[in-house]
Amino acid sequence: MLEINLFALFMAGLLGGGHCIGMCGGIVTAFSLQLPPGARWPYLLGFNVGRLAGYALIGALLGGLASFATLAALQSLKLILFVLANLLLLVLGWYIAGWSRVLTRVEALGQPIWRRVQPLIRKLLPVHSIWQTPLIGLLWGWIPCGLVYTASLSALASANPVSGAAVMLAFGLGTLPNLLLMGLMAQRLQSLLKKLWVRRMCGLTISALALYQLYLLVRYLA
Repeated sequence: MLEINLFALFMAGLLGGGHCIGMCGGIVTAFSLQLPPGARWPYLLGFNVGRLAGYALIGALLGGLASFATLAALQSLKLILFVLANLLLLVLGWYIAGWSRVLTRVEALGQPIWRRVQPLIRKLLPVHSIWQTPLIGLLWGWIPCGLVYTASLSALASANPVSGAAVMLAFGLGTLPNLLLMGLMAQRLQSLLKKLWVRRMCGLTISALALYQLYLLVRYLA
């Protein structure tokens, strides 16, 4: 049975750092400006623990939703979603490399949900206590993002709530280094990730992982 490659999702999160900076950099900066004076690491950790929990929740919900398919339809559904998830991963690689902008159209699909989430986040700002940060991070996980949608489709393809949560958690852990370091060395990190050769290398790596998984599917069906 083909399974979603957790390593591929982790690498998509890690190598999509340039997209993370573009998508979440403003949010991280806004949160940082809201923080009380003093050490910021505990607050940044709180934000990201909540964000990872939000991703795991999304993955569990999607995996659980797909699991309700009838046994006869489940195998076909998993194969279709597996193909779609890896095609989206392939498009993600092209997007990061600068060869395609199709992913921005996919991100627009999540705007209605984000418009409902934003007022909830505003109610939790400014940050007065570290205990606010996980809840803000939990809501932050719903931001419209092509990387998140790629991982979400993979979670749906798992057709299992536990596997779906694991898929999203693997992706979230991949994004963690970029978003944690963003507050400390954002300018250096952004400068590196803007380099064309870095973007191309990251995009090609993600695309190669997607193509490899599709190759495994062909072998599985043969």
